[in-house]
Amino acid sequence: FGSSCRLSLVPRQHSAGGRNMSSSFPASQAIVIGGGLAGMTTANTILEHGGRVVVLDKSAFCGGNSSKATSGINGSETKTQKEKGIDDSNELFLSDTLSGGAKKKEVAKVLVYESGPAVDWLMDKFNLDLSLVARLGGHSAPRTHRGKERFPGMTITYALIQMIEKVQEASGGVLARIVTKAKANKLLTNQGAVVGVEYVKDGKTFQEHGPVILCSGGFGADFTQDSLLAKHRPDLMHLPTSNGEHCTGDGIKMAVGMGGDTVDLQWVQVHPTGLVHPDEPDAKIKFLAAEALRGVGGMLLDKNGKRFANELGRRDYVTGRMWKSEGPFRLVLNSKSSNEITWHCKHYMGRGLMKFYKTGADLAKELGVDPSALKQTFEEYNDVAKKMEEAPAEGAGEYEAYPSGKTHDKWGKKFFHNLPMDINDSFHVAIVTPVIHYTMGGVAITDDATVKKGEGVIPGLYAAGEVAGGIHGENRLGGSSLLDCVVYGRVAGRSATRYLLQQNIKAVQKGGLVAKL
Repeated sequence: FGSSCRLSLVPRQHSAGGRNMSSSFPASQAIVIGGGLAGMTTANTILEHGGRVVVLDKSAFCGGNSSKATSGINGSETKTQKEKGIDDSNELFLSDTLSGGAKKKEVAKVLVYESGPAVDWLMDKFNLDLSLVARLGGHSAPRTHRGKERFPGMTITYALIQMIEKVQEASGGVLARIVTKAKANKLLTNQGAVVGVEYVKDGKTFQEHGPVILCSGGFGADFTQDSLLAKHRPDLMHLPTSNGEHCTGDGIKMAVGMGGDTVDLQWVQVHPTGLVHPDEPDAKIKFLAAEALRGVGGMLLDKNGKRFANELGRRDYVTGRMWKSEGPFRLVLNSKSSNEITWHCKHYMGRGLMKFYKTGADLAKELGVDPSALKQTFEEYNDVAKKMEEAPAEGAGEYEAYPSGKTHDKWGKKFFHNLPMDINDSFHVAIVTPVIHYTMGGVAITDDATVKKGEGVIPGLYAAGEVAGGIHGENRLGGSSLLDCVVYGRVAGRSATRYLLQQNIKAVQKGGLVAKL
């Protein structure tokens, strides 16, 4: 569809009572299941390419986990990087992604090479501020973008939701609709192709007809005994989660129900820094401490006030080190780090999840250690950082560095920020613990986001975001979840709109139907 050339057909959507009013094309719309960032990116892309869209979300409001993402969105060769003189490339980002855990180069390459255009699209089309750039764990260059205010996931996702809401209002629901409290439970098919979805709202069954894009998220909050989590990672069932209770793998289950392939369901990311509320230490759902807190210089300390890991290591590595060390563990930001990410610190303090200490001596008292022990930790850290500042780009020292090169730090840290750590400085501090965060596995997709089935695909069925597996492999780099949503949301939106047009043309030609073009 072009914006000046829309296919106009009689709508046959939202039929009640489960009556199958249509099981084939022509159709007037594409259907997005899930109202997070992947879903809203897909919906906006469909509209950009002249299509019509309906978004179904089982929650009372859209946003999903995307709106809680706190660190930012990755992008290489972006306008922001170029303005700041940051030396980065798609090739370097792809290398980091593969080193970070990705195994399927063809889908990882799409993620990386479309990252710059995706970040620029958000800034240009939605006027978003993504002017700050940080280096997170596993990245060879600063490439995780965020704005000056609020959490980036919230800012980005809400901007895209608002765009769909504006189109819905301006068109009277003809071009776009959002239906909340709508739980999709069945894909409608015709001769092996997906032609719609059945959902339940207010106790009644409805149908929507058209190609379907699954953007329903992962399964990191399903602790029922027959869940995907229980089946593939029962060893993690005891952990808390950063996921909302809506993350129960619905889209994966629907795709599997009609023969769709899955990949990497055993790979579940445990994030090392779930925030522990002092009044609710055993809460099953926890708020996440953004990895950007470590990106700006945050230090991780054990119960004795000692470092135990490379703060910028892979998430699975940092989590593993925590399980081998003694907690409670604390994330410590000095005044320089706190000032660089001040909105986050204020937000966490407002939730009772972070404390402010006027001096390191006050922090040492909270830890129950002598201030001299904490001072020693800081001085050792500063000494290593100074040596690394003077080292060549590839690093120097006797230890292997992550993601590459050498370092003087026994924990493998190569990049240091916002120094020095001074016992007389002030600090923002949070108690942190590992939490189930992200499911790398999901439905298997092609590089154009079509769901795979055996040696072929399921026509009319697409997936984007956490519901799709194989993009990140065994471990996802920080900042790549929002990126995955935007990149593959755009890919899925283009693919679904193209498929909708092709199928409608075939239906018109075959049936001799009259269409207004």
